[in-house]
Amino acid sequence: MTQSPPPAEGLSGACQAHTEVSKSGERRVELGKKVTLLRGISIIIGTIIGAGIFISPKGILIHSGSVGVSLLVWIACGVLSLFGALSYAELGTCIQKSGGHYTYILAAFGPQMAFIRLWVELIALRPAAMAVISLAFGQYILEPLFMPCAIPPLAIKLATTMGISAVMYLNAMSVTWSARLQMFLTFSKLLAMAIIIMPGLYRLFAGETSNFENAFDTAKMKLSGMPLAFYSGMYAYAGWFYLNFVTEEIENPERTLPLAICISMVVVTCCYVLTNVAYFSVMSVDELLASEAVAVTFAERVYGGFSVAIPVFVALSCFGSMNGSLFALARMFYVASREHQLPMVLSMIHVRRHTPLPAVFVLFPLTVLQLFVGDIYGLLNFMSFMRWLFIAIVVLGLLYLRYTQPHLPRPFKVPLFIPVVFCITCFFMVFLSLYSDPLNTGIGFAISLTGLPAYYIFVTPHQKPLWLQRVLGKQWCGGLILIP
Repeated sequence: MTQSPPPAEGLSGACQAHTEVSKSGERRVELGKKVTLLRGISIIIGTIIGAGIFISPKGILIHSGSVGVSLLVWIACGVLSLFGALSYAELGTCIQKSGGHYTYILAAFGPQMAFIRLWVELIALRPAAMAVISLAFGQYILEPLFMPCAIPPLAIKLATTMGISAVMYLNAMSVTWSARLQMFLTFSKLLAMAIIIMPGLYRLFAGETSNFENAFDTAKMKLSGMPLAFYSGMYAYAGWFYLNFVTEEIENPERTLPLAICISMVVVTCCYVLTNVAYFSVMSVDELLASEAVAVTFAERVYGGFSVAIPVFVALSCFGSMNGSLFALARMFYVASREHQLPMVLSMIHVRRHTPLPAVFVLFPLTVLQLFVGDIYGLLNFMSFMRWLFIAIVVLGLLYLRYTQPHLPRPFKVPLFIPVVFCITCFFMVFLSLYSDPLNTGIGFAISLTGLPAYYIFVTPHQKPLWLQRVLGKQWCGGLILIP
């Protein structure tokens, strides 16, 4: 990799304030530390809470078999997610680099394993996940306009494309405004949940508890279904790791990262449990399972005509998840480029806006492609087990680093049983996937293995053809500057 070019002439004073001088005497543009405690909390909460809790919290209820057991599963999944988040907090405070999963696997197990994780994220998992949540945004933002008619599929995809474009443009233009929008959207999500929780608790305290009678009746519960219930619950809490993707931009990460994670997970767990209690205060088990959009059905019974506002809140919730996940994922691609595992252009920062602009837009073409072709939900099914496999590997890396590097500074250190319990749970879910759906799991595993030849073609210098080295190593600078 060649030396980074100096900043373009004519930099404004504001830009110079974010420019540092390296040991070699060159000026460097750095990502600013603009993520405060409140913004960190909004990133975690705003990314975790998507459309699922408003649309169809049926997976846990179906597999748990009763109201009481399903609520216990929601609580247990919140605690397990907190265990995982605390493990990531330790990693984030002792390895203070952005990039999340990628950075920690790189530190513990080396570049090959880290690149496979990166490869899975880039070519399949993240474009598909972004497309799914974006499609939910497109559907629910248009629903008030088309009610009671069906929404044309093309209209949903066009609205979805506009939503993705808006999120990427905002993240490319300003870190500050992206963070401010995330805080607003997080407040909107919590307001929507409060609109559901308050009348539900009121009805419960007023004595309408018929749906909670025999709450722990285990006649319909099957032990074989409990792992699947936990799998659904852990998926609903997914997103607690996104703040670790922006560690370098956090103010005082030793304090902010663990505190933001603890506050966020407590808030999300309480909101999830109370929202489900509110649902059951209005709907029976059979009615909830028959509903296509639980929050809409709930609002129709409680608020009547005001239920039209619920799709708007769901759309805002999806938009917040899109914004938070893109904000974090762009930093992973930026760090991977900085580690020479992606094209150098992705580690460029805009000299005036101080955003990793190329890294923000790298997912755009693949995500839009996923919108119009392919079975997105099928892709997520066979890639979901890889998510938990690599999260388990990350936490296993924490244990490995404690053994191999005991003197590594750890400003925040969790008790040993926390990463051990979480790691065992994740591996259990992975092995369950191998047992319950070997075909799709095998396909996902095969896609992941394509990262090995890709590593030797695109990353290992001696394996690259000369023309490919020229293409991937070409530097350009049009308002951007490369960070070596």
